[in-house]
Amino acid sequence: MGTIAERLKIALKTIEQSACEANRPANSVKLLAVTKTKPVSDIVQAYEAGHRLFGENYVQEGVDKIQQLKALNDIEWHFIGPLQSNKTRPVAENFDWVHSIDRLKIAQRLNDQRSAHKRLNICIQVNIDNEASKAGASLSEVESLAAHISKLPNLTLRGLMTIPKVQEDLNLQRQSLLAMSKCFAQLQTKYPQIDTLSMGMSSDMPLAIECGSTMVRVGSAIFGARQ
Repeated sequence: MGTIAERLKIALKTIEQSACEANRPANSVKLLAVTKTKPVSDIVQAYEAGHRLFGENYVQEGVDKIQQLKALNDIEWHFIGPLQSNKTRPVAENFDWVHSIDRLKIAQRLNDQRSAHKRLNICIQVNIDNEASKAGASLSEVESLAAHISKLPNLTLRGLMTIPKVQEDLNLQRQSLLAMSKCFAQLQTKYPQIDTLSMGMSSDMPLAIECGSTMVRVGSAIFGARQ
């Protein structure tokens, strides 16, 4: 399996190669290392290998890790899991990014609970394939949600996130990813600060990069299978 540092290097190389194959700059896609259920020691190993972007799915687990690693103050913490309204405060107070905003109520609460000294970066989660089992706004709701979030003074709208349906036919998955890319491009014409299209994981990373992803979320390929 190799060490975390070695697997991290392989993931970064795969991203670089996928970007080049898509005729994109090698540095146009960021790697978000997903550390849910993994111990703090794993994060430290990745940090010591030079990585700084980490994603957590569970509020309390993420906050605990942030507190334990407070001395490593150049880590950028991303909350990528579903967020209930009764758990917005610790996210607003501790994380740098939230990828999973799918309704205005959650965005409003994060805004109200965030310190005015440092804005919270926001991605709207889109349920691109309208799956009943997944959270996310529909494509038709994105424009209105973006308009409202962009007016909240303690938040900065940075882009979109999605988890597309796993398809045996790659062309069907490509269609979903390209629809996200089109929506992202349309938003960028209205909001110049938008720069992040968070899509793609270990299983579909090259395809997501081909379709315009600027940030991929990778966990098990770096840290091993979850328990």
